Amino acid sequence: MHIRSCPRLPSSGTTTRARPDRRNRPLRTTPGFLLASALLISACSLGGSTSAASTTGVAAPSGATAPSGTKATSGATAATRAPVLNALPGSTPSSLTPYYGQKLTWRNCGEPGFQCATMKAPLDYAAPEAGDIRLAVSRKKATGPGERLGSLLVNPGGPGGSAVRYLQGYAGITYPQSVRARYDLVAVDPRGVAGSEPVQCLTGRRMDAYTQTDFTPDDRRETDQLVDAFKRFANGCGAHSPRLLRHVSTVEAARDMDILRAVLGDKRLTYLGASYGTFLGATYAGLFPERVGRLVLDGAMDPSLPARKLNEGQAAGFETAFRSFAKDCVRRRDCPLGDAGTSPTQVGRNLKAFFTRLDAKPIPAGDSGGRMLGESLATTGAVAAMYNERTWPRLRQALTRAIKHRDGSGLLALSDSYYERGVDGAYQNLISANSAVNCLDTPSAFSTPEQARQALPAFEKASPVFGRFLTWAALGCAYWPVKPTGTPHRIEAKGAAPIVVVGTTRDPATPYPWARALASQLSSGRLLTYDGDGHTAYGRGSACIDSAINTYLLTGTPPTRGKRCSQP
Repeated sequence: MHIRSCPRLPSSGTTTRARPDRRNRPLRTTPGFLLASALLISACSLGGSTSAASTTGVAAPSGATAPSGTKATSGATAATRAPVLNALPGSTPSSLTPYYGQKLTWRNCGEPGFQCATMKAPLDYAAPEAGDIRLAVSRKKATGPGERLGSLLVNPGGPGGSAVRYLQGYAGITYPQSVRARYDLVAVDPRGVAGSEPVQCLTGRRMDAYTQTDFTPDDRRETDQLVDAFKRFANGCGAHSPRLLRHVSTVEAARDMDILRAVLGDKRLTYLGASYGTFLGATYAGLFPERVGRLVLDGAMDPSLPARKLNEGQAAGFETAFRSFAKDCVRRRDCPLGDAGTSPTQVGRNLKAFFTRLDAKPIPAGDSGGRMLGESLATTGAVAAMYNERTWPRLRQALTRAIKHRDGSGLLALSDSYYERGVDGAYQNLISANSAVNCLDTPSAFSTPEQARQALPAFEKASPVFGRFLTWAALGCAYWPVKPTGTPHRIEAKGAAPIVVVGTTRDPATPYPWARALASQLSSGRLLTYDGDGHTAYGRGSACIDSAINTYLLTGTPPTRGKRCSQP
């Protein structure tokens, strides 16, 4: 299973291949649930090239000095302080000159107003002569009026979310006119994602089987079945993308972004990243602080946390979001989990009891392929609805149909949207890419089923509703065919221009403390707080948030220190 930053939810109960929008961005995870471990937003880690190493235990990208510094953070005790990601040298190595000097050939992409191109980058930055990787790039040129400010690179998160689809389906159309007038909006699919030599693991019915795996094993037999599912998924990735799997780290993707910056003719990078995209943007700032322009990191991650802490933090985040949903649900006449007198705790127990019944006996879901709604798919559907409070009515309706009428189609549609499964049974490569990046970026939260089982009390304390599910999801990377090249680290980006870090107080996928931690690590970080529900803040209806970010992008003036905005 995989937990992601933000599922793209269809507008009706029918599974569709909906376009990404600003309110539904992928989150990073490892193969488990797409957010916790695959559910995990992504355990951020350094990881540049597999051939690079440092004496401090953190992989150093080619050309970077070994990480140093041990300043404490909110996510690390004095005994486990994370090292610091150091900047790359200011000059471009001669071996990379052909990449930095390339010219993009822009062409019509079939989407009105958008252009597409292919950019080359070295597969292995430690050995550029070993071959190239080809990356899909798209742009929409500034519409005017007003002086052009350069390029604004956007990334919706994941890892595994297609930035090109996000640009063409949302950002390039609905970002504020004032921003689109002054910037060329640009996107690049990170290596291994969508149009950029996508990682492939399982497809079709094999992926269906994987998503239906029982992620809350009750005994040794079910535990063995879950481990077998993780191994089949990992082996599929290794068989289909053996060489690429070693070179899809966040550090390498950040270095690709610097090539794109140069090729576009920008002296500094202006960037808006959401969810996992904040880790990608912060990594860029750590590697190239002197090339930082205006960076917005919305729904921020804390790169100093190990995978276990990230997963446990996300469990608490989803519990916070669920309690908000529960309070709202019992005020509605159509809430199937309780009435006005039902506490959030009891609502959670009622939902858990429903999941337990599905574990014992799945229900029909109206699927042409015969899939039934079991505990795992139902839990995934509920998690998907936690990302955005605007989806809560759909979740209530789906739960009502499932609980009262034994019709699992609504929850199955939510789950399919999370996994990016089309009505034809085909999956986008988000889950494969998500796992590939996360498992390379950071060591697995757990190495054995025994470790996961021992962690159950802590996770269930953090989230009585989803904790057990998310614990086992965090085991997936233990069976990955490629060893991780990164470890948790601090990012200070000394010398960078002001960087705006946005945190939402009840964000389920990137808990608010992570935004505080990243803003405090960055030497020029400026925290902007959204007191509200849902994942990320920009474009969610707060004029206060949108105005602060738009002003920063257009004038370079960051929000005042301590600025908070309330949910409308």
